[in-house]
Amino acid sequence: MEHMLTTTVCAALSAAGLAVAFLTAFRRRFAAALRIAAFSLVPVGLAMSGLIGLGGRIGTAVGSWAADLVLKPTVWAGFAVLAVAFVLYVVGRVAGRHSRRKAREAPRGAATPPGRAVASGTASAPALGSAAAATPAGPERKPSAGKQGQASGGDADDFSDIEAILKKHGI
Repeated sequence: MEHMLTTTVCAALSAAGLAVAFLTAFRRRFAAALRIAAFSLVPVGLAMSGLIGLGGRIGTAVGSWAADLVLKPTVWAGFAVLAVAFVLYVVGRVAGRHSRRKAREAPRGAATPPGRAVASGTASAPALGSAAAATPAGPERKPSAGKQGQASGGDADDFSDIEAILKKHGI
C-alpha cells in the first residue's frame, strides 16, 4: 500500500512539473521549459526504478545504527578496534620507511672498510712528489725549512700536471 502511495505522489509531482514546463514553453522560453521538464520527470523515474524504496530502507538502516551507537557498548568497542587497527597500520608504515632508509644508507657507510678512516693523514709517495719519497717519514724527524721548500716544489709539480691535463681537455 505504501508503494502505491509513493508512486502516486511522484506521478502527481511529475505531472505538475510538466504543466509548468508547458506553460513556460507557451511563453517561448524553450530552453527553460526543457530544463523544467527534465527535473519534472525525476520523481516518477525514481519511483518506477525503485530507488525511492531503496532510499527509505537506507534511511531506516542509518537510523537504527545511530540508535545502536548511543545505546550499545559493542558499537563503541568496534570503534576502538578500528582505531587500534589504524594506529597499527600507521606504525607499520613508519617502521617500513625507517628500515628502507637505513638500508639505503648502509651501502654508503659500508663503502669504507671498518679499519680505515675516510680521509687518512698520510699519503703515498707518488702523491707527495719525489722529495717526500726520498725522505723516510718518521715521528722523530722534523722537516727543516729546506725540506719544506722541496715539498712545496713537489706541490707545484702536482699543480702543473693538473694544469696540463686541463689544457689537454681544453678547459
